[in-house]
Amino acid sequence: MTSLPGGSDQGGSTAERHRPVCARCGTPADGPQPATWTCSVENGARQYFCDACSRENLRAIEGRLDSAWW
Repeated sequence: MTSLPGGSDQGGSTAERHRPVCARCGTPADGPQPATWTCSVENGARQYFCDACSRENLRAIEGRLDSAWW
């Protein structure tokens, strides 16, 4: 069996390993790619924000302010 570079044959399913967590409040996503969450790339790192945090900070997100600001 061959694995991809950086991959591992051990530990949980792929969905569990790639399940996002809200960068603001720490809420885990229900699945690997939550359709209602916001994804932001800040300083080269991808961050996810849950529905509630996204709604609370919509104006800052639309203004493209880094999450550290809000």
